[in-house]
Amino acid sequence: MPESGMTMTVRYPRPLRPGDRIGVTSPSSGVPEELRGRLDVAVRDLEALGYEVVVGRCMDGSTHISAPAAERAAELTEMLTDPAIRAVIPPWGGETAIDLMPLLDFEEIGRAEPTWLAGWSDISVLTTPLTLLTGVATVHGNNLMDTPYRTPEGLTSWLDIVTAAQGEPFRQTPPGRHRSGGWDDWAAHPGIRDLTLDAEGTWTRLDGTGDVDAEGRLIGGCIEILANLTGTPYLDTSRFAGSEPLLVYVEACEDNAFEICRNLHGMRLAGFFDRAAAVLVGRTHAPDSRTLTQHEAVLDALGPLGVPVVADVECGHVPPYLPLVNGARGRVVHTAARSEIVQTLD
Repeated sequence: MPESGMTMTVRYPRPLRPGDRIGVTSPSSGVPEELRGRLDVAVRDLEALGYEVVVGRCMDGSTHISAPAAERAAELTEMLTDPAIRAVIPPWGGETAIDLMPLLDFEEIGRAEPTWLAGWSDISVLTTPLTLLTGVATVHGNNLMDTPYRTPEGLTSWLDIVTAAQGEPFRQTPPGRHRSGGWDDWAAHPGIRDLTLDAEGTWTRLDGTGDVDAEGRLIGGCIEILANLTGTPYLDTSRFAGSEPLLVYVEACEDNAFEICRNLHGMRLAGFFDRAAAVLVGRTHAPDSRTLTQHEAVLDALGPLGVPVVADVECGHVPPYLPLVNGARGRVVHTAARSEIVQTLD
């Protein structure tokens, strides 16, 4: 950990290359039998790119967890500390991966050669603390079951990121289209590859008008997941940032606007946004409340920060997906003429 006022050094796992091994485990929810066809398609896609794929023991999908907490923690740790495994990707998120927190030895994981960990939703409870506590960069992005989708022009996939060379910036621009609602039926169509993007929409500045141009280290995740770590050492962004500004991103999965508002207030009061130069908010299909919309909830909680707040970014549960690297140096630009996020692994 850095001393007070000092910025933590970010460490990037080396880029993946064909022949490297990718570990698949479910730190939260496993895959039910009726969706194993989609898992098989996703694994074959990775193998077709030249990677060796190792599917772990913790994959059972008959309940909300893939295995007892101790077994899930042990398998995740084993994969993250195995020098032969260069990336770890879960099939998807889940519900209660928070039960792994007291069972994970972050110092042990931090001492190992860095390994890419990618995922989002419930996996935020692992990726965000891993970066904050150890300085190892992680990817908030599409999970394994989403990997077979074709990436829209202007965006990247988690695979694009983990194969990128360190020091080279990559630019992502919103396609201007997203899914209006619902999810694909993987059980009926396990090989589906085209995202349904049937609605138009651009980014929205919530806190006022004018251009946004902000820089900082990226950090964030799913609101409903991270809010439960508020006030714990697992969510200490100020110590991670030191004297550097942050680009903080958050996104709502399913909670109504009142709940999101309360969660964001709590995270702000606990200091999660203290070093934010700007806040990015993912587009959501989570419901509004009686007298409060999702946008209003964000502004109510985060307006007091006095920094730009840009909503409807493609970093949440609404397709398409714009992966973000926890720890990467980022720049967000939002004007009438263009919107983009540039990330540099340095």
